[in-house]
Amino acid sequence: MRKKLKVGILFGGRSGEHDVSLNSAASILKALDPDKYETVPIGITREGRWLVGSSADRLLPGVLQNGKPVTASVDPTGPKLIPLNSTLVKAGTGGPEIDVIFPVLHGTFGEDGTVQGLLELAGIPYVGAGVLGSAVSMDKDVMKRLFRDAGLPVVPWLVFLRGEWREHAARVRRAIRNKFRFPLFVKPANLGSSVGISKVHKARELDPAMDLAAQYDRKILVETGVDGREIECSVLGNDRPEASLPGEVIPVNEFYDYEAKYVKEGSELIIPGRLTPSQTRQVQGLAIRAFQAVDCAGMARVDLLLERKTGSFLVNEINTIPGFTTISMYPKLWEASGVSYGRLVDRLIELALERHRERTRTRYTYG
Repeated sequence: MRKKLKVGILFGGRSGEHDVSLNSAASILKALDPDKYETVPIGITREGRWLVGSSADRLLPGVLQNGKPVTASVDPTGPKLIPLNSTLVKAGTGGPEIDVIFPVLHGTFGEDGTVQGLLELAGIPYVGAGVLGSAVSMDKDVMKRLFRDAGLPVVPWLVFLRGEWREHAARVRRAIRNKFRFPLFVKPANLGSSVGISKVHKARELDPAMDLAAQYDRKILVETGVDGREIECSVLGNDRPEASLPGEVIPVNEFYDYEAKYVKEGSELIIPGRLTPSQTRQVQGLAIRAFQAVDCAGMARVDLLLERKTGSFLVNEINTIPGFTTISMYPKLWEASGVSYGRLVDRLIELALERHRERTRTRYTYG
């Protein structure tokens, strides 16, 4: 009988997207075939505590309340999860062995390369982008620089440090006025799900928007406002990525903010998007180039803007751990492209193991 793969579902986390993570993880857990996989739910509380449940646990908030406290090991030869209440841990007895981790940690301390670095040290295969791809994709400033250097069209932007805003607000306001006209967008450089983002229509709205973004990150991004349609495209693969059919988002609010995504009903997802065949090919090509520009792996959703005035596409951002509920854009686009939710999860696990095997071919010693 073929041995089941033991898959750790890593969810929760210390970010403003904690609740979104629980929804995504629950969908993945439900989709994993019990004949092929044994699941180990691993929750991270809002405070950063790691708790592990059993394969029988299907209610993830319960894992965060009643799970067994563990810490992740960075020893690639020992147990992967070590109980915190043990005074002595012997090899092979510390916790459930894990074949592959499926991180479903949106945002800070999960999508930004921190957890990926921990898993690299531990020698555990994991789904999605590596340390570099995760880190640069989370930082919208660095991401845009890489996109620009790869020849991709991007939305014009400026970046300011939180301390710069607090100490030299007048100078920052002047730089923004010299660069952009209203409306414009103000964002934390490192966050997702549109948390902390404001659309600024008038000068008096700028200070509150900057203060809000500064609560969530030390880097604040200011972008010109683009009158455009919101287009999204899913990418899947490692060294030879493929792009899905694109989709279009028509938000219930003025832009696709957190409320429009998760709270208020009425946002419309058009799948596939209302694009010509030529536009579809252009979006797919840009999405793959963006994926490669940041050294991504496994999965990503690339968000673009289609300018109404010019008909040109701009690459807005890339999300390395996109929303993964059954109604989220990433899996829905692949479903429209002929890849079911269950097959998509299987494929991502296969890609994680493939990438891990490739990493093991690298020499780390000389002589």
